[in-house]
Amino acid sequence: MNDVADLAGVSKASVSRFIGDDRQLLSDAIALRIEQAIETLGYRPNQMARGLKRGRTRLIGMLVADIRNPYSIAVMHGVETACRRHGYSLVVCNTDRDDEQERLHLAALRSYNIEGLIVNTLGHHLDELRDLHRELPMVLVDRRVDQLDSDLVGLNNSAAVQQAIDHLESCGYRDILLVSEQQDGTSTRLERTEAFTRLMEQRPRLRGQVTQTDEQLADNLRSFLAAPGPGPKALFTANGVATLTSTRLLRELGCDLFDDIGLIALDELDWYPLVGSGITSLAQPTHDIGITAFECLLNRLRGDQAPSRLFDFPAKLIVRGSTRPRS
Repeated sequence: MNDVADLAGVSKASVSRFIGDDRQLLSDAIALRIEQAIETLGYRPNQMARGLKRGRTRLIGMLVADIRNPYSIAVMHGVETACRRHGYSLVVCNTDRDDEQERLHLAALRSYNIEGLIVNTLGHHLDELRDLHRELPMVLVDRRVDQLDSDLVGLNNSAAVQQAIDHLESCGYRDILLVSEQQDGTSTRLERTEAFTRLMEQRPRLRGQVTQTDEQLADNLRSFLAAPGPGPKALFTANGVATLTSTRLLRELGCDLFDDIGLIALDELDWYPLVGSGITSLAQPTHDIGITAFECLLNRLRGDQAPSRLFDFPAKLIVRGSTRPRS
C-alpha cells in the first residue's frame, strides 16, 4: 500500500479508501491515479488479512440441498453474480439432502466467519440455524423454514399453479394429473400440491388427481391413460425432476408424445424444446431470484431492521407443442 501511495502521490489512507468501502469519498482524479498505480505495480490486497484486521471477511455462505439440481445452479449463479458486483465472495456448501451434512456445513460456515447466509434446504437443524441467525443475517431461497424469521425469496407458487391450470383448460384439457416429487416437508412441494387441489375443486368441468415420483408412478400413469375421463388428458409436472421422470415413463409405456397426452412443466430446462414438439413450461426467474436473495442480505448487513419480507416472483409461460389446443 505504501508503494501504491508513493507512485500515485497520495496518502496511504486514500489507497485504503480506494480498495475498501469508502471509494466514493475520493475525487475521480485521485481514484484514477490510484487505479493506475495499482495496475502498474500489480498490487493485490490480501482480502483475508484485511478481513481479520477489520473484523470483516466479505464472505457470504450459501447452503443448498442439492447442487446437481438445475434450479440450485441457476440461483447460485445469480447470487454469485451479485456478490462479485458488490465485492463479496461466495462459499457454497452442498448438503446433498443429508441432515448430518447440513449440521457439519453450518459449523464450518460459522468457522469461516461468513458475514451472511443464504439457505436453500429443509432446515432440519432448526436450533443451529436459529443460533447462527442471531449472529448474522440470513435469507431463505425457495423453501420456507418454519419458525425461522427470515426474508424469503422464491416463486409465487399459487399463481404459477393457476397459470398452468388456466392454460391447460384454455387448450381443451379436462383431465389433469399433477406429478410431484415425494413429499418430504419441502414447502414448495406442499404449496404447489395444495394450490392444485384447491383450484381444481373450484372448476367442476375439470378432474384433478395427484401422484408422486415413487415406485408406483408407472402404474399410476398407466391407469391415468387408460381410465375414462371428462375429456383430453394432460400431466402437470411440479418441477424438473418430476418432468424428467414422467417423460421417461411415458416413453416406456409407448405413449405418443404429445398426441395421447398433454404436458406442462413447472421449471424451464434446456432439454424441454428437444422432446417431441417441445414441452410447454412455466419458467422461474432463477437468476433474478439469486440476485434478489443477495440484495436482501446486503440490506440486512447495512442495518435494515424491517420485519422479514416475502419476495415472490411470477412464472413466465413458454408455450410449445406439448399443449396444443384440443377440441
